[in-house]
Amino acid sequence: MGLWQIDTDTLARSRFLLSPFAETFASLKLLHAGAGAHPGEDAWLRAHLPRYRAYLADDPVAAPLVRAALGPAWIADFFCPTSCEGEGFEETVARVRAAGAAEARADLRVSLRGPLPAALERDDLPERATALLTFVWRETVRPSWERRRRVLEADVVARTARVSRGGWAAVLDSLRPGMRWLGESRIQVNGNAYPPREIAAGADLLFMPVTPRAGWASWEGRERYAVVYPCLGVLAEDHDRRPVPAGLGALVGTARAGLLVLLGTPLSTTQLVAVTGRGLGSVGRHLRVLLDAGLVERRRAGRSVLYVRTAAGEALVAASGGAPGG
Repeated sequence: MGLWQIDTDTLARSRFLLSPFAETFASLKLLHAGAGAHPGEDAWLRAHLPRYRAYLADDPVAAPLVRAALGPAWIADFFCPTSCEGEGFEETVARVRAAGAAEARADLRVSLRGPLPAALERDDLPERATALLTFVWRETVRPSWERRRRVLEADVVARTARVSRGGWAAVLDSLRPGMRWLGESRIQVNGNAYPPREIAAGADLLFMPVTPRAGWASWEGRERYAVVYPCLGVLAEDHDRRPVPAGLGALVGTARAGLLVLLGTPLSTTQLVAVTGRGLGSVGRHLRVLLDAGLVERRRAGRSVLYVRTAAGEALVAASGGAPGG
């Protein structure tokens, strides 16, 4: 299994980070797979897969490059650098472009676990990779980035609250399949048979949510490590299909009960309007009633104000047979 040995100070200083590049790379993985994990991803693929496949058809290097870079069990290092705090997509992808040709070919041999196909024995692989990633960003991610960012911020608020309640062990066990806290400063990051890595004191340990159901671990040298994981939120779950328990609806009203069920995951007013189809004024009035009753609370995440169920709200939803919190 993939094990990271982490001292307690490094874990205590670890933090969540939003990465446009990670979101783009996760979207590329979804396009490459061609099948979604839930109806929301299937709808996204129907909208974007034809143009992606047309791009591959127009560039004879792109398809073998993606297959090689996403390899059977390892992502080519040059193709997926670990984002830094405050770094935009263009800044991260510039590091893909800056990779040397020999380095790119060597990384692809590792990810393929064998020799390169003839189509990839060339010197412009970093430029080709940059062009492909930029296409995915511009065509499929950037137009919806603000909405995605709000969903990612909501996930970070929810995870941070879990850290405060149950410590990092509770959060790590729920981030992604195959990942768990083993105790004695050890994290299992995946189920692959890689040699253990000891993360040096003072290194950055970053946790990056993405909206597709994708995840991976990466690092840059010995100074920066990251775990990318699928987030909670309206792009990752079919929230609008969550049933509202009849008893809860009778008690607090159907509209307010619907909001309370949704708020197992922190969401903004804008997100609630989008998910429910209700007007802004209607959503605001129902939230005020729920706030005054102590069933939801407000939290700030960057520029957004998010709403989430309180312990009383959780108990009420659970007692009525509704969905537990995310």
